Amino acid sequence: TVTKIRKSIIKAIPESLQNAISGGIGIFIAYIGVKGAEIIQFTSEAKDIISVNGQPFAAAGTYDGIFAVVTGGGIIPALVDFTNPSTQLALIGLVLLVVMLVLKVKGAVLISIVATTLIGIPFGVVNLSNVSLSSGGLSESFSQLGVTFGAAFGPNGMQSLFSDPSRIPLVIMTVFAFSLSDTFDTIGTFIGTGRRSGIFSEEDQKSLETSTGFKSKMDKALFADAIATSIGAIFGTSNTTTYVESAAGIGAGGRTGLTSVVTALLFIACILIAPIAGMVPAAATSPVLIIVGVMMMSSFTKINWEDLDEAIPAFFASVFMGFGYSISYGIAAGFIFYCLVKVCKGQFKDVHPILFVSTLLFLLNFVVLAIIA
Repeated sequence: TVTKIRKSIIKAIPESLQNAISGGIGIFIAYIGVKGAEIIQFTSEAKDIISVNGQPFAAAGTYDGIFAVVTGGGIIPALVDFTNPSTQLALIGLVLLVVMLVLKVKGAVLISIVATTLIGIPFGVVNLSNVSLSSGGLSESFSQLGVTFGAAFGPNGMQSLFSDPSRIPLVIMTVFAFSLSDTFDTIGTFIGTGRRSGIFSEEDQKSLETSTGFKSKMDKALFADAIATSIGAIFGTSNTTTYVESAAGIGAGGRTGLTSVVTALLFIACILIAPIAGMVPAAATSPVLIIVGVMMMSSFTKINWEDLDEAIPAFFASVFMGFGYSISYGIAAGFIFYCLVKVCKGQFKDVHPILFVSTLLFLLNFVVLAIIA
């Protein structure tokens, strides 16, 4: 952010791909919601299973519990039979939210979450017996702050990464892969949510391209993300990043910085009432993600689907976000096919140098991932 690299990347992305990224995030969010609502199930034959619990799969093998299964392309998605109470609750919440949004009820998102959570009590999805207002968990978290604060600079932190010379190449490749993924996840989220909310408008785009410092709204957002990431690392938290689910706030009508301030204050309140906030089931929040995803897909209308030069990169950028379950990989697919189309048509000069370099980095990233695996 300080070196303006992220800003330069955003400036290099053509408008058609920006709209594809925004719509693709809508697909991604909706897919997260559908999975969270447990509306779909996946079936895989034994021949398509690659590994179980990180080990090569053997059909005649025995396993002490199954924690993770990796399958090939033979996995088949299908609708569930709707006998699961959690799925039934999610469908009720979805219908409730759709009705309120169509009738333009203010606060429809929050009302639907609260109402669905309450309905979940007789459904047995919400278990009130697990709610405890004991502050033990909170005090324990603060007591560990002295251990985690600054640990990144200690002997078990960054120093340990380079203590073994033989592992330095692997460390560098891993850091590169994570950095590239996080950078483009953030850029994609900012572009998608910013365009949907109207914050990242044509006026702000021009300000981003011509201004110096942090004058545009996108500049300020990138700077805030960078500061949060740095401070989070010092405090010993997991990597701070922009959550694509934040689009739910935009779906509820959030358009200004006041939305973020209110959200931050509510997060502070949730620290004190975490057990109560934690009783909200995925069945109550998943319908919101589905509808917010629908809202964000409106960006697809700004893409000229009649022009294959524009449609092909846009398709791969948007659809692969859902298929690959990754914003950054969706962007990678869009970049790669955008460059491919331009090169094939002899329009290589139309590709911004930064976009071309980013594409090469993505290709290198895929090679690195193959080596690490």
